[in-house]
Amino acid sequence: MAKAQDFTAVFQDMLGAFPVDTKAMEAQFKNQTALAEKMSTVALDAAGKSAELSASWTKDTIAKMESMSKAKTDPADYAKAMTDFASAQAETAAENMSAFAEIAKKVQTQTMELVLAAGKDLSEDVTAAAKKATSDVTAAAKKATASAK
Repeated sequence: MAKAQDFTAVFQDMLGAFPVDTKAMEAQFKNQTALAEKMSTVALDAAGKSAELSASWTKDTIAKMESMSKAKTDPADYAKAMTDFASAQAETAAENMSAFAEIAKKVQTQTMELVLAAGKDLSEDVTAAAKKATSDVTAAAKKATASAK
C-alpha cells in the first residue's frame, strides 16, 4: 500500500518564502477607522444642525400660531391674521429651506474633501506596498534559486 506524502513541511517552507506584512493591514485598518470617524463626525454635525433648525422653525411657527389664534373683534381681522400667518410662513419656509440647503452643501463639501484625501493616502499606501511586495518577492525568488543550486 502506498504511503501518502506529508506536505506540511513543503507548505511551511512555501509560506515562509512569501511573508505577509501584517503592519500594512493594521495601518489600513487604522486609516479606515479614522476615515469612518471623520465621516461620522460630519454626519452627526449635520444632523445636529438640522435638528436645531427644525426645532427653531417649529417654535417660530407655534409663536405665530398663538398670535393668530387670539380672539378678534372684527371678522376681517381673522382673515388678515390668517393672511399674515401664511405670508410669514412662506417667508420662513424659504429661509429655512435655504439653511437646510447650506447644511447639505457643507456636508457634501466635507465628504468630498475626506474622500479625496483618503484616495490620495490610499494611492500612496498602495504604491509603497507594491514596491515592498516586489522587493520581497524578488528576494524570496533569489533565495529559492540560490538554495536550489
